[in-house]
Amino acid sequence: MPTDCIPFRDTNYFSSLICDYLDEKEQLKPFYNRYPNLENFKLQIDEKQSSFNTASREVLVSSLQSQYKGVSVSESTTINIEVLKNTNAFTVTTGHQLNLFTGPLYFFYKIVSTINLCKQLKATYPNYNFVPIYWMASEDHDFDEINYFNFDGKKIQWNREAAGAVGELDLEGLDQVYEVFSGQLNSTNNAQELKELFKSSYLKHQNLTDAMRFLVNELFKDYGLVILDGNDKQLKQLFVPYMEDELVNQSAFELVSETNQQINNSTNQHYKIQVNPREINLFYLHKNLRERIVEVDGMYNVLGTDISWSKDEILKEVNSNPERFSPNVILRPLYEEVILPNLCYIGGGGELAYWLQLKSNFEAQKVAFPILLLRNSVLLISEKQLEKLQKLQLSVKDLFLNQDQLLTKVTEIHSEIDIDFSAQKKHLKQQFEGLYQLAKQTDKSFTGAVAAQERKQIKGLVHLEKRLLKAQKRKLNEVLDRATELQNELFPNQSLQERYHNFSEFYVNHGKELISTLIQNLDPLKGEFLALKV
Repeated sequence: MPTDCIPFRDTNYFSSLICDYLDEKEQLKPFYNRYPNLENFKLQIDEKQSSFNTASREVLVSSLQSQYKGVSVSESTTINIEVLKNTNAFTVTTGHQLNLFTGPLYFFYKIVSTINLCKQLKATYPNYNFVPIYWMASEDHDFDEINYFNFDGKKIQWNREAAGAVGELDLEGLDQVYEVFSGQLNSTNNAQELKELFKSSYLKHQNLTDAMRFLVNELFKDYGLVILDGNDKQLKQLFVPYMEDELVNQSAFELVSETNQQINNSTNQHYKIQVNPREINLFYLHKNLRERIVEVDGMYNVLGTDISWSKDEILKEVNSNPERFSPNVILRPLYEEVILPNLCYIGGGGELAYWLQLKSNFEAQKVAFPILLLRNSVLLISEKQLEKLQKLQLSVKDLFLNQDQLLTKVTEIHSEIDIDFSAQKKHLKQQFEGLYQLAKQTDKSFTGAVAAQERKQIKGLVHLEKRLLKAQKRKLNEVLDRATELQNELFPNQSLQERYHNFSEFYVNHGKELISTLIQNLDPLKGEFLALKV
């Protein structure tokens, strides 16, 4: 059951860009299509339905059926794949890297937000079907970002040499990771389930893509989640015309660069630009290789290799072997929307920030730009932690303060004497008002001396207030230690819990109920940070 809901802006953990988007600030409206509310989804359905063709649906379903061969597929997931053939079926999509054992907790919040939005859309628009999609980022090549997860304050890491797309990596060395992880677990039933889940995922498959598909399917198949690997020849065949355009016209570079300039100029907010386009936003994939394609003097080269083509040769290559071409962060969203009957992309703040840079390229390519929705964010808090919070006379919202502010607040609450000198400062200012009036009646040059004395007196009160606060903090050391310990438990390294902890830490105590609790409580359209008792 939720214990509190906090506006994203009030948490101080989200960028001004995302907060302004959530507030529907006028200056950002040119950079997205429709704001995420239930009414706007009907307009999005109409737009996507008119532009997405049946032939693409057939290819999509065929690819999914092929990708799921050998996987134990639930009835709900099987039905969701089949309904995608129909023109009244649409997707809601989230994507994520192939982090070891799912990585940080927010992976779960992405998936649950996607599942729950599909439920809400079905309830609102019963004549349509809505399929939750998890897009596996199997073509990413930053191994260091995905090769670990945190458990019980320790980093469980997969150490090996890696090159090329991470999804194609074999699973060498994960037996050693399994031994380390299993050694950290107790002997409860939930812990045994975690051991078996890790073992079945990573010790019984050939590559990281297959392992991740198995893992996520085991966790979420009961909710009809469909897992999609974009590294697929059939699907990339649908994207060939857009890759040809990218290679020949390089239009994304100009359009996105112009949008970036508009974001900076028109908003006057100095928003951080999340990504910058390349002249060619494609990589070449081949045998442990994923490297950028560049054009130099009419020849197309793969950086760091001796692979090169003329214009005609590379166009022939992209038609013959489209699976060897991999869109980067600028083109991947376009690829996704070309191959899926998608209505909405659900992501974190950083993801939505770069999506807001891409609308002009979608318009130029005549591809519907999806609704953008910030995923749910959650603070999982135990009954014991809530009791500690209550004893400290704090609210959940107080925990989002930086630690100095939090400790000051705790001191003010628990101090037996008043350490707020606001009344004294107000009284002092009133006294100086009389001196200012006197200065006006005598010598105006006296006003400067009065002002200087006022500043000195106020500064002295501020100094005394700080000294008193410091003294009271020493006196209340034990209470402050409890507050510090609690905040550090819930905000490790002064960061959000969801960005550090792995789901396994909570699964040990709650088992499958963890997922059902999230399904029951996360409302993707509410637009607030949820504190959830578990």
